[in-house]
Amino acid sequence: MDAVTTKGSQIADTHSHLVRPESMEWQKTRFPGCEAKTLLFDRATGLMTALMRFAPGAVLPDHEHVNIEQTYVLQGSLVDKEGPAQGVECKAGEFIWREPGSRHVAWCPEGGLMLAIFQVPNRFFEADGRVVDAAGQDWDETWGHTGVADRETR
Repeated sequence: MDAVTTKGSQIADTHSHLVRPESMEWQKTRFPGCEAKTLLFDRATGLMTALMRFAPGAVLPDHEHVNIEQTYVLQGSLVDKEGPAQGVECKAGEFIWREPGSRHVAWCPEGGLMLAIFQVPNRFFEADGRVVDAAGQDWDETWGHTGVADRETR
């Protein structure tokens, strides 16, 4: 398991890992206006916990939550721009979770800061028909090993 921690942050050998987000740099993503601080990432399973920061008007394009996704909004709001829950808005201090197989386009009209927990990375649907992860890598090649049953939503 990869945890974004310094060696000195491990407590009691490998039982507890202290992460100090305030000392971490924001990492740009391939999505304009979206940055992340990865707090926990398990390469074997795809489990990830991250702080996500969105500039006003930033959009997360068409994607599917392969397994349960959880988001707690710290600042701003997260809105379903397209999809079955179009118009649903999660505001600061609110929590939203999405079922496996849910698909939508999300955006932050006024920007936002969120704590997001993914059990398996999202599938992003590109205009050319490719299905990729957030890094732009082929989803099946990169995450097919996780054993998640294919939920055809294309």
